[in-house]
Amino acid sequence: MQRELVNIQGLPVLQNRVFDSAEAGTASPRGNVVLVQDQSSGLIFNQAFDPTLLTYDADYQNEQACSSVFREHLESVLAIIRRHFTTRSLIEVGCGKGYFLNLLRQSGYEATGIDPAFEGDSPDVVAAPFSPSLGLSADGLVLRHVLEHIQDPVAFLREIARANGGQGKIYIEVPCFDWICERRAWFDIFYEHVNYFRAVDFELMFERVHEQGHVFGGQYLYVVADLASLRQPVATPHRFVLPPDFMAGIDESMIVSRATSGAKAIWGASSKGVIFSHHLRGAGIEFDLAVDINPVKQGRFMAGTGVEIMSPESALQRLPPGTLTFVMNSNYFDEIVTQSLGRLRLIKVDQNEI
Repeated sequence: MQRELVNIQGLPVLQNRVFDSAEAGTASPRGNVVLVQDQSSGLIFNQAFDPTLLTYDADYQNEQACSSVFREHLESVLAIIRRHFTTRSLIEVGCGKGYFLNLLRQSGYEATGIDPAFEGDSPDVVAAPFSPSLGLSADGLVLRHVLEHIQDPVAFLREIARANGGQGKIYIEVPCFDWICERRAWFDIFYEHVNYFRAVDFELMFERVHEQGHVFGGQYLYVVADLASLRQPVATPHRFVLPPDFMAGIDESMIVSRATSGAKAIWGASSKGVIFSHHLRGAGIEFDLAVDINPVKQGRFMAGTGVEIMSPESALQRLPPGTLTFVMNSNYFDEIVTQSLGRLRLIKVDQNEI
């Protein structure tokens, strides 16, 4: 039995895919999000999710390591892994473009990466989806921002455990749904993310949890657990309830936008920015451009709205002084203040400061 929490129609399905034209971005596929809580397991997921809508390829750009703030986050993750993974053999499932994998290898780990969206010819990466048929195993596994994309996360973990001989430690990192709800971060509900995890979910999934906590300003939840202790979660009596004002930020952002004349922009052309601009367009608000420091995204266009993505330097040449600019992630705020040279009116959207 499943209980509906929220219903959002027509979201872009690949927020981190960039396009060669505004028309291609606007025409990108869309899907519905119907978040439900399963009453037997307690897990929260998108009941309307259709994996056939998603294709991860070289145009999928989710590398965040261009930012020094995010690189500091990865160093903190590496410190956690060092505490718990004392042998050198590691596999990173979903290694992306390979930045963290290289960090692991530079730290002395014999790490192998697996990711279908990997670009390059590194002998340390298998450019394919994870499958037990790959024949890979290691003393430990790293699963950063993968499990939220998997339609049946417990079955996927079972496959990983089976491929690894039913043993080994695993580091899992996912967005924290409790943080999303507390901050009313409606722009963190993505089609790509079929699952929305809370700390209690991993306590129910694993009998032996070595460490659990939050990183990246509380936005991400992590757990270090024994694969051998994986079990089918059984829900506690607690019923999750989404805050009644969860989507109120859309109207608040709309009011601020309408009260401000002239150009408008967003800073951050990844998932949050794509969803933010999508909902604001639905409220009649258009953005002149999006700013992103990832050079691979610059000069291309966002999914859903087709908003052009620019470097900070190009954006400052285009935008008039004092342009209303919504900052998608306040973790980067000080970095953005420096990069914007004090010329823009910056508003944090994830700290209820609108």
